[in-house]
Amino acid sequence: MTVSVVTGGAGFLGSHLCDRLLGEGHQVICLDNLITGNVANIEHLAGNEKFHFIKQDVTEYIYLPGQVDFIYHFASPASPIDYLELPIQTLKVGSLGTHKALGLARAKGARFLLASTSETYGDPLVHPQPETYWGNVNPVGPRGVYDEAKRFAEAMTMAYRRFHGVDAKIVRIFNTYGPRMRAKDGRAVPAFVSQALDGDPITVFGDGSQTRSFCYVNDLLRGIMALARSEESGPINIGNPAEMTILQLAEKIIAMTGSASQIIHEGLPTDDPKVRQPDITLARTRLNWAPEIEVDEGLPITIDYFKSLR
Repeated sequence: MTVSVVTGGAGFLGSHLCDRLLGEGHQVICLDNLITGNVANIEHLAGNEKFHFIKQDVTEYIYLPGQVDFIYHFASPASPIDYLELPIQTLKVGSLGTHKALGLARAKGARFLLASTSETYGDPLVHPQPETYWGNVNPVGPRGVYDEAKRFAEAMTMAYRRFHGVDAKIVRIFNTYGPRMRAKDGRAVPAFVSQALDGDPITVFGDGSQTRSFCYVNDLLRGIMALARSEESGPINIGNPAEMTILQLAEKIIAMTGSASQIIHEGLPTDDPKVRQPDITLARTRLNWAPEIEVDEGLPITIDYFKSLR
């Protein structure tokens, strides 16, 4: 049986990945210290003999007996509110946590996959963003704790691949949405949906002309599994190139929820990217992957999830 470790496995993406791996017959070991993860995301797996949850900070030494075949390193705070509230923890999990997870991969002879981010491109001067673009990141700004943590994690991953021969891969994840997102984590989709359902004003930063490209979680997982099974090392962008403005997103969510919420504007946060769109040429050609679920299909599912929490 294939044994897979998922760090951050109680988080939004990590918990969906645990479900996916279990569905493919893997034995799954979920590691999470629950500072941003939530047991509610994995409680449906309680009693599953192939699933094992360990509450652990992955910046500490990781000991696991027996066989490990895959390590998916997804542990990290991953929202603007987290960067402000947990800056040191964000930096530590990207550096020390990645080091510990790679050490486990080396010890077990396991294949390793790092969940990196489109934030490594910063506020990009190249559009759309290909994997060859090195980015435009402010290392001393408030967002730098996340951006630089992931950039360091990529460098550490490649060092282990080159120096220790670890079979390591990097996926750069673009704005992903779906059920199990935290309602008030500062990201656009959960923020706008929560405000719309409450009838509160929807807060758009700046004039709303900044763009994002939203990928539904199921599409992301297909891409991650395709990379994990492949002989590609990456980095490889996984995201949906369908770009839209933040204002368009807010208007779409108001329409889908039937909300009477009005849109209000606040100042643009420091270093907020003006544009974000993945160039997925590599994913298409090397992994035979492309997104299938557009926002008009994925957003209603996400909205229904937030309604179910009420």
